Amino acid sequence: MMKKKYIKAEEFDSKFDNGENIIEYLELSKTTRPGQEQKRVNVDFPVWMIQMLDKEARRVGVTRQSIIKIWLAERLKESTI
Repeated sequence: MMKKKYIKAEEFDSKFDNGENIIEYLELSKTTRPGQEQKRVNVDFPVWMIQMLDKEARRVGVTRQSIIKIWLAERLKESTI
């Protein structure tokens, strides 16, 4: 395992501002995307709806969970415009 390099904040900022590669100074295993944290929810759907979701998911080539997320995201974006 490669040892992490440490530099002072001023040097890091300077490298970033100059367009230099700063990846080696980042702890990527601990990164998060603000506002993208996951939270599990349970939703009950009627059987006919599950069947239709599965059919559409197969058609698109994604999982049931993915098709639900895609559709919800699209709908939420539409409603905020």
